[in-house]
Amino acid sequence: MNLNINKMTLNHLNSIKDILFSDFDDFWSYDILKQELEGNHSYFLVAINEYNEIIGFSGLKVILDEADIMNIVVKKSFKGNGIGSKLLENLISYSKDNNLKTVTLEVNEHNLSAIRLYDKFDFNHIGIRKKYYNGESDAIIMSKQL
Repeated sequence: MNLNINKMTLNHLNSIKDILFSDFDDFWSYDILKQELEGNHSYFLVAINEYNEIIGFSGLKVILDEADIMNIVVKKSFKGNGIGSKLLENLISYSKDNNLKTVTLEVNEHNLSAIRLYDKFDFNHIGIRKKYYNGESDAIIMSKQL
């Protein structure tokens, strides 16, 4: 699969606005993503296939000398094709290029495919936030030193 990873713009976000919940993820709303894209401390990427279709996006927030990965989202019909790995790879490269020292994230304890992805990229499990997701599921805090 030919895949282009580019910096995400408001035009990209607007093009997936109507399918954000149905085709991607119901965790991040359009308004929150728009606010992050317009912010000074966020960096978002978009994955576009050879048909010029947005099939994934990811973002991080820079806090001092650390990157906090906010999301890696792959279109439901394209999961399992290595798109999440490409997005994560690019977020880590961006962090290194900007002399950030650590990349941190939290992931739902039940999101086994995401946990495997972060393990593959040598993230360490450093803590747990009890009942973080909807007051039910724990968040696993993971971190990678750069």
